Amino acid sequence: MMESKKSSRVQKNENRHFFDKLRTIKYDYWLIAILILAAFLYAWNIWEAGEANNFYTAAIVSMTKSFKNFWYASFDPAGFITVDKPPVALWFMTISAKIFGVHGWSVVLPSILFGIGSVYLIYNLVSKPFGKIPARIAALVMTLTPIVVADSRTNNMDATLVFFLLLSVWFVQKAVLNRQQRYLWIGFALMGVSFNVKMLQAFMILPALYLYYWLAAKVNWKKKLAHLSIATIFLAIFTLIWPLSVDLTNSSNRPYEGGSETNSALELAFGYNGTERLLGQTTGTGGAFPGMGSSSSKKSSKSMTPPSGSKSSKNAPTPPSGSKSSKNAPTPPSGSKKKSSTGNPPSKPTGSTKGGAPSMTGSKNGQPGGQAAGAGGGGGAFNIGTAGPFRLLQKELGPQISWLMLLAVFGVISSYIYYQDPKKKWYSLNFQRRNLWLWMGWLVPVAGFFSVASFFHPYYTIMLAPAMAALAGVGIFTIIKQWREKSIWSMFLPVAILSTGCLQAWYLNDYYPTLSWILLIAGIIISIPLFVLPWIAIRLKNKRIWPIVALIIMMLAPTWWSLTPTLAGSSDGIPSAGPSLLSGGSGSGGMGNSQVDTTLLKYLEKHQGSAEYLFATDDSSTAAPYIIKTGKAVMAMGGFNGTDNAITLKQFKKLVKEGKLKYYYSGGKTGGNNSKIVSWIKKHAKKVKLSTSSTPTNNSSSVTVSTKNESTTVPTQPSSAAGNAPGSQSGNPPTKPSGTKPSGTKAPSGAAPSGATGNTKTPPTGSKKKLTKAQLKKMKKNAKSASSAMGGMGGPGQSGTLYDLSSIYK
Repeated sequence: MMESKKSSRVQKNENRHFFDKLRTIKYDYWLIAILILAAFLYAWNIWEAGEANNFYTAAIVSMTKSFKNFWYASFDPAGFITVDKPPVALWFMTISAKIFGVHGWSVVLPSILFGIGSVYLIYNLVSKPFGKIPARIAALVMTLTPIVVADSRTNNMDATLVFFLLLSVWFVQKAVLNRQQRYLWIGFALMGVSFNVKMLQAFMILPALYLYYWLAAKVNWKKKLAHLSIATIFLAIFTLIWPLSVDLTNSSNRPYEGGSETNSALELAFGYNGTERLLGQTTGTGGAFPGMGSSSSKKSSKSMTPPSGSKSSKNAPTPPSGSKSSKNAPTPPSGSKKKSSTGNPPSKPTGSTKGGAPSMTGSKNGQPGGQAAGAGGGGGAFNIGTAGPFRLLQKELGPQISWLMLLAVFGVISSYIYYQDPKKKWYSLNFQRRNLWLWMGWLVPVAGFFSVASFFHPYYTIMLAPAMAALAGVGIFTIIKQWREKSIWSMFLPVAILSTGCLQAWYLNDYYPTLSWILLIAGIIISIPLFVLPWIAIRLKNKRIWPIVALIIMMLAPTWWSLTPTLAGSSDGIPSAGPSLLSGGSGSGGMGNSQVDTTLLKYLEKHQGSAEYLFATDDSSTAAPYIIKTGKAVMAMGGFNGTDNAITLKQFKKLVKEGKLKYYYSGGKTGGNNSKIVSWIKKHAKKVKLSTSSTPTNNSSSVTVSTKNESTTVPTQPSSAAGNAPGSQSGNPPTKPSGTKPSGTKAPSGAAPSGATGNTKTPPTGSKKKLTKAQLKKMKKNAKSASSAMGGMGGPGQSGTLYDLSSIYK
């Protein structure tokens, strides 16, 4: 009895002590406001996310089905092939989907939380050596970097990667401050975890960790060497634990490693996701993509099809057939949600010429498959400018990441001078300078990579954001300090403001020519007193208004750019920010509804029987919407790009013979590395032609099964979600164009089903002639623009041919 009373008293005292601690915590309300701003920018309108990146969303659906799929990051529920990235980021998304169900917002939720967490970590990492004011500025710059906002609103891996990298740095800094090795080991272990988020991209900042600990740890060089050697062992263990678990497992007991040439996770890491990022992609797609390394969109196709993932405009006009460019927003797929509105800024992508956007055929890590992935406010999936020292400042990449880059560059010089110990030599290091070396060690290698690399998406530049934010935050603080103290370096402030204003006006000019001139003039006007006052004023310590106004002006344009993904409700496969998101340049909404042919789906589900796969197809872009909608296994024979050697003809025949696979749909990238399989299918399988009824008053549809010698028609139920097969528009049934092959003639792979190409019954008497002419004209126009946007490749939203494999061995 006495003991229980005593324990309850102890418990009460502990609770009191805990609440006393909470009361004594000094909250930084500026930080709280910045975190609320980050939460708004990253999360608002995310319920309109649609599929987000449906390549990864399909994998998340599959990973919820079994632990095996979860561990290997299987793209399909049957565990046939994986995505082309490691699974760590997808693990968090799958857990979220398991808790809340698979929705656009639930798969994006981890990215949102990691994005907000990254803002807090930037604040924490900067505040310890430099104080709260630079930390607040750094956190604000991180929050308002456009590509950070765009990336934090998708289910791509980049927001997760940046969080784990910052967490790794946080532990290494803690190891230096507390002089405890265990934090160093945790930090390097987290770097290994980061590798399993996005492979070698994580290791771009690894030199910064080694350099920082070597400079900052207060132990002799022998102990530093020992500490770093042990930390490297932890790094190796956590780096290799997953890829070795894949490569050491018999290939028959796991999915094929998507994106690799040899079914190896390590080969994927050091090949496609490693050296080829620097040197240019040569595998997995059959060559380099358009826009890679080009200086402008003149070298690329000028039409753009938006990616799946977010809201899009129904009323955006289609560019005229054969035109080189168009100032109008591209036509989104049917079923898109976003409304167009008057008064929106022009949809001209940054870095493009005359409003055009480059072709984005075959985007690997963005919008899957043959569907061209629009970059929303950017210039395209691979429109990365001309390689060279100023690539990051060019219009292709700059509006996503570099609005404040010049402030960061001037800030590095200013802060390094400001934190010099006057009692020591100019090159001596102190606590602040060592931490500057940490962020310079992050910024320089990453900026160097993006300046020369041949194969990356513009949204990868989020890797620069933490270092740029930290150096800009510290630099802005020291630049203003030097100006107010009238030091010999006081001219850093007006020079930095004027150069940043000129750069921002240049970026702004593509969308808002008048505002760009206003910004430029404002920058010049505000720079004049900043230049003059240090020479004529007696005291500057009370003249804070001038630098504050200057900084507010410099933050206006990047703040607006950062708002655009939030206002547009975008969650694109190729994330980006910019005004064109607000004029219908974003992707399509709906969890696969805009890309699933419901007539095809009903037929397949009705006839699947006991088959393991709903159907097989060439690539993941065609398979993904059906996996998301049904949760059933769809075989993407060639993986993401249709070029993986994931299955042989012999293995394919075996699946067909055993009844595990009954249908093949050629709606994706035709052939690829699986041309032998496709040829065998064409030679032996029956062709199933799907078509919608042309009777205007009846939305019923029919499925026509035909071979070279016979033809039968099987009626199916009407589709409530989409009454038309892909290719038909506005709910009107398409008509048969002249020159169409008669029923029973074998169409080439990739040809549209009847409902898409016009192999349907003609309209009733009285409207036949009028409807035929109007629809033929519209179909030709749509086919032309789609072909241009897709680069001649198939993909979701495009029509294809269904083959019945079940009769081959009968």
